Amino acid sequence: MQNSLDSALENVHHAGVPGLFAEVWDGDEVWRGAAGVADVATGRPVTAGMRHRVGSVTKTFTAAAVLQQVEEGQLDLDAPVGRYLPRLVPGERGQAITVRMLINHTSGLAEYLPYAYPSLAAYPDLAGTSPQSLDDHRCTRFDPVELIGMGVVAPATGVPGGTPGVYSNTNYLLLGELLEKVTGSTADKCITRNVIERAGLRDTELPAGPEIEGPHSRLYEAWFGMIDPPRDYSVYDMSWVGPAAALISTVADLNRFFGLLLAGEIVSPSSLARMQTTVPVISQEGKLIDYGLGLHPVAVPGGGAVWGHGGTVWGGGTMAMISADGRRRMSVAVNLQRWNALDPSGRLLPHPIDAALAAFFRTAMGDRTTGLADPR
Repeated sequence: MQNSLDSALENVHHAGVPGLFAEVWDGDEVWRGAAGVADVATGRPVTAGMRHRVGSVTKTFTAAAVLQQVEEGQLDLDAPVGRYLPRLVPGERGQAITVRMLINHTSGLAEYLPYAYPSLAAYPDLAGTSPQSLDDHRCTRFDPVELIGMGVVAPATGVPGGTPGVYSNTNYLLLGELLEKVTGSTADKCITRNVIERAGLRDTELPAGPEIEGPHSRLYEAWFGMIDPPRDYSVYDMSWVGPAAALISTVADLNRFFGLLLAGEIVSPSSLARMQTTVPVISQEGKLIDYGLGLHPVAVPGGGAVWGHGGTVWGGGTMAMISADGRRRMSVAVNLQRWNALDPSGRLLPHPIDAALAAFFRTAMGDRTTGLADPR
C-alpha cells in the first residue's frame, strides 16, 4: 500500500497543488504521507501532522452534536424550527421547516454567502465574480444572526421538505443557534465538549480568532485563475461560516472521528442510521448528490458504500471518507483551492489536479470507489 500511496500523492503535487498530506487506514495498517511545500516562498515542506482548516467537514461534527441533543430529549428532529428559534425563522416558514430539514438541506433556505461577500454576488455564476471581498473581509467578525437573516430574506430555493434540496450554509448557522438555545452554551463549546472531546481529538478545535495555532501550511487561493499567482489566506476570521465550516483539525483526528462515528460511539446506532438516510440535494457546485444528516455517501462498485464529507475554505480543501465497514479510512488536505479555469460560460474546465486527486482516492480506498462528489 505504501509505495502506491506515495506515488499517488506525489502525482497530485506534480499536477499543481503546492502541498498536500494524508493519512490512510487499511484495517490495522496506517499510512501517512506528505508531498510538496507548505510555503512556496521559503520551500518549507508540508508534513502529515499539520493542522488544517477542514471547511464543511465541520458539518458532520455539528450534525452529531444536534443528534446528541435529540437523543437527550432536548430536541425533536421533526419539530418546526420556529418552536425553538421563532425570531430567526418567523411565521409560516418557521412552522414548516423542521430541524431535520436544516441538517439535510431541504429547508429551502438560501445561501447567505453572496450577500456577506458583496463581490461574490454573482455566485455561483463564477464568470461574473471577483475575489476582492476575500481581502476586504480577512479580519471581519461576522454576526451569525445577521448572516442567517441574509439567507432567510433571500428568495427561497424550494419549499420546505421538497427535493432536491439545495445545499446552504444558512442551515448550519441555524443549527449552531439551535444548539445554543437548548444547551445554554455556545455552539462552539457544545461541539467541543460533546463531540471533539468525547472523540478524544487532541488537535481539533473551532478557533476563536483568525490564526491557525501550531504547525500548519499557508493556504493558496487561485479563484479560478483570477488570483495569479494564488494568494495566501491562511490567516482569516472564520466567523463567516462558524459551525458550518470553521473547524481546524488534522488528517489523523478526522480519521479517528469518522471511525468512532461509524462505530456508533459518537451518536447512538439509531442516530447514525438517521445520519445515513439520504435525500437528493443540489451541491454548491450544481451537482445532484445524495445527502444524509451531515454525511455524504458514495456507492462502491460491487456493493457497499463509502461515507464522509468534504470541505473547502479560502485556499484550502479537505476530504474525509470511510468505508461502511470502517476498515478503510482516508483523510487528505490540500493547500490550494479553485484551481480550475473557467470557459466563457463560467463552467469549470478540467484540470490535471482533478484526475490526480481522483486517482489518489481510488488508491486510498482500495480501488473500490469511483470518487467522492464533494458538497462544498
